[in-house]
Amino acid sequence: MFYYVLKYVLLGPLLRLVFRPRIEGLEHVPSSGPAIIAGNHLSFSDHFLMPAVLKRRITFLAKAEYFTGPGIKGWLTAHFFRSAGQIPVDRSGKDAGQAAIREGLGVLSRDELLGIYPEGTRSHDGRLYKGKVGVAVMALKAGVPVIPCAMIGTFEAQPPGKVIPNIHPVVIRFGKPLDFSRYAGMENEKAILRAATDEIMYAILSLSGQEYVDEYAAVVKAQQSEGSAANAAQAKERRFPRMPLS
Repeated sequence: MFYYVLKYVLLGPLLRLVFRPRIEGLEHVPSSGPAIIAGNHLSFSDHFLMPAVLKRRITFLAKAEYFTGPGIKGWLTAHFFRSAGQIPVDRSGKDAGQAAIREGLGVLSRDELLGIYPEGTRSHDGRLYKGKVGVAVMALKAGVPVIPCAMIGTFEAQPPGKVIPNIHPVVIRFGKPLDFSRYAGMENEKAILRAATDEIMYAILSLSGQEYVDEYAAVVKAQQSEGSAANAAQAKERRFPRMPLS
């Protein structure tokens, strides 16, 4: 119930008023039956803008950190996401991917829409990164179509770290459904999963016009973070050189 209150009474009208999103290709989203909507992920606001424009309910797999924050703020955030029907997924540990797949297949088994960000995390620089194969596993196991989606302008509206969004035009563009029935029964073959995932990412890229990076976003983020820490340590060393002990 809270999902529809947010969509039609509280958050939905506000988002439409502020961002005035232009919607393209909405006819590609099926009016019934299970399907996966796979999109790029540029901003925290993506979680709310897409549900606001879809006629059907969509459930996203949300990172578990949204549900485990400390204090009153953490409780409110967790309550908000749970009330909106979002599913927490622990992204740490070797079984994280399998847990996400189980939860996603559960949503699809109820003939619902499942929202997935194949990159696995928000883009930190507005580029599109390599997709993880979980989306292909679910599409093949459930035998459902994948609708590519491009969020355009949400990075400028709310880049990482910004709490209050900027007023910026947003386009939400849906592409034609991708059918992977030709790969039925091959969900355990790595080459097939990679090929299907790359096809999905190419469809998203064609819709968004982003620059593509053939690396995982989480890996690039970690490398840049390590580089920044090393540079900071070097700068500190230059400013405060160690004195010899003897």
